[in-house]
Amino acid sequence: MTPLQKSKLIPSLLHVSAWLILGLMIFLLNPLSWKVALPYQFWIRQGFLFLILVFVFYLNVHILVPRFLFKKGKTLHFLGIALGLTFLLMVLLHQIEIWLSLPELMHRAFRPNAPYVPNHHLSSRDMFIVLFIFLSLGISTSVATVQKWQSDESLRRQLEADRISSELSYLKAQINPHFFFNTLNNIYALTSIDLEKARMALHKLSRMMRYVLYETEKDRTLLSREIDFIKDFLILMKLRISEKVQVELDIEEKITDTYVAPMVLLPFIENCFKHGISARQKSHIMISLRLTNGLLHLRTVNTINNGAEHLDGQRSGIGLNNTKRRLDLIYGNRFSLDIDAHNPENEYRVDLKIDLG
Repeated sequence: MTPLQKSKLIPSLLHVSAWLILGLMIFLLNPLSWKVALPYQFWIRQGFLFLILVFVFYLNVHILVPRFLFKKGKTLHFLGIALGLTFLLMVLLHQIEIWLSLPELMHRAFRPNAPYVPNHHLSSRDMFIVLFIFLSLGISTSVATVQKWQSDESLRRQLEADRISSELSYLKAQINPHFFFNTLNNIYALTSIDLEKARMALHKLSRMMRYVLYETEKDRTLLSREIDFIKDFLILMKLRISEKVQVELDIEEKITDTYVAPMVLLPFIENCFKHGISARQKSHIMISLRLTNGLLHLRTVNTINNGAEHLDGQRSGIGLNNTKRRLDLIYGNRFSLDIDAHNPENEYRVDLKIDLG
């Protein structure tokens, strides 16, 4: 049996079990406790009453509530139909009792020595039946309301998941071209300086492109692969920068493998080189990446150079903003990001922590 079949079978079994328990307790066990020899016509009438309640329940759940109660401006229609249905079912059950001669038979069973006098007014038995019909209508209305709420909530969550998935795809589609645009500019500049280094850079770039093509399509990738990708990027960037730029790396060599969103760390590292290097001034870049007890900690520090080389021709790119949005969508409250761009040392500092546990 498939999971879908099981999901449909379980509610059906619950319904059958509930009706069996109700039928046994109210329509069978309760009359047997009267200690009176009841005519068989009484049990026929009990069967009809039970079927009427089942009919009212599912008619209300699947037709009356969805078509009237949940429709704007049709609440009064629903109440009118419910009252009319109750009246019609009372008339039907009363005709069945007359057809079975049940009032006279029940009188003889309970008062065998008293003469039978037909009573055409509402009796306590009739009020009991009305109460049962109203109870069936009330319970079925509650069930239909809960089912609608669950359905609406499930739809809302699905729409939210689809929206987040679409937004993440859009953000990743923006981040990847943004990164390669900068990198190709680096290689273009390198071809006029050192052709051999440019060839090496193209080789590194090809490895990085394979990662982007195959890993960023996934929701998660191994942290070790993400780190290898970052190392390739750093090697590529070191070929571009001058001796005036001091790069300090502290990336854990042996790291416990876990999963992380692909290319969620790179924009912060790329930002160090994009805004922290200058051909005329001394610059300093520090990158630290550690994993401790499932907590990934990335810390970057770079000198803020007003004359920095903005390789994409802009002072602020879309990569960092999109990465912040991705972090919020993927990790929610399981990450913290602190950015300090105003300090006496004139440094741009990023402190990112992600709970990957």
